[in-house]
Amino acid sequence: MKAINIRSMLPEDWGAVSKIYEEGIATGFATFEKEIPAYECWNKDHLDRCRLVAEKDNKILGWAALSPVSGRCVYGGVAEVSVYIGTKNRGMGLGKLLMTHLIDESEAIGLWTLQSGIFPENEGSIILHKKMGFRFIGKRERVGNLDGVWKDNLLFERRSTIVGI
Repeated sequence: MKAINIRSMLPEDWGAVSKIYEEGIATGFATFEKEIPAYECWNKDHLDRCRLVAEKDNKILGWAALSPVSGRCVYGGVAEVSVYIGTKNRGMGLGKLLMTHLIDESEAIGLWTLQSGIFPENEGSIILHKKMGFRFIGKRERVGNLDGVWKDNLLFERRSTIVGI
């Protein structure tokens, strides 16, 4: 059996990546998004680096990427994490594998803080973030409405241990 390969996401991966994203949207607790954006929009909203896919036998099983949290230069070292694993591939450690590589790449480009907003129902994501050294920093109550239901968002952050802060 082949090992899982973590590599940089390419534009031509968007078809597989967007299907996995759609599976996350369908759960109702992964994102406030309701539809898959066009690649051009997704591309604009994410950092050019720190875009990864987990691949086995030429099939993408999951992906991770970072988004800037602000356009202000003072927040230039802070990014928001997205990690999505295909429905059939959850519970295999892919999230941890992707997150490990994402953290390493983020530190290599000088990011000092990674943050995530997670729905309380998304227990798998909460567990992953805690395992990876993220700490719970608070809860935004009723921060957004999804299909008529007000949703809370749990905030997690991880400070780099190697970037001088």
